[in-house]
Amino acid sequence: MSHTHDHQGNMDMPHDQNMTMIMNMVMQMNFYWGKDVTILFKGWPNNNLGMYILSLFFVFFMAFGVEIMSMGPIMINKRPTGIIQSGIYYTLRMVLVYFVMLAVMSFNIGIFIVAILGHGLGYVVVKFRELVAAETTTDSNGTDLKV
Repeated sequence: MSHTHDHQGNMDMPHDQNMTMIMNMVMQMNFYWGKDVTILFKGWPNNNLGMYILSLFFVFFMAFGVEIMSMGPIMINKRPTGIIQSGIYYTLRMVLVYFVMLAVMSFNIGIFIVAILGHGLGYVVVKFRELVAAETTTDSNGTDLKV
């Protein structure tokens, strides 16, 4: 008995293969722990522990980079080249933001943790740099110095 129907395109496959294909298309919708994850691209990290660890570092540095880039470029001039450069900078930052978001949407706890740590450490570095910059513009008496 054939299980093919004219209105369904993929029914030439045996039932088990068809169900496997459907199950592979279902996205994980709860947090879980483990190296068996797909992050950003199909086949990456490909259930390999070394590649999973590499992907953890990759997501960490993307999140860290987002926070570092949040300081923004200093636009010295308002000429078209300065505006174009800041536009490119902002676009690259948004690409990183969305990549981190998509990686976290894998619902893998390890990816979630390193994304949070990357954002947190990046924020601390940015605030520390701002604090140091503010201290260097004032002397010990609290008067502003010209930098």
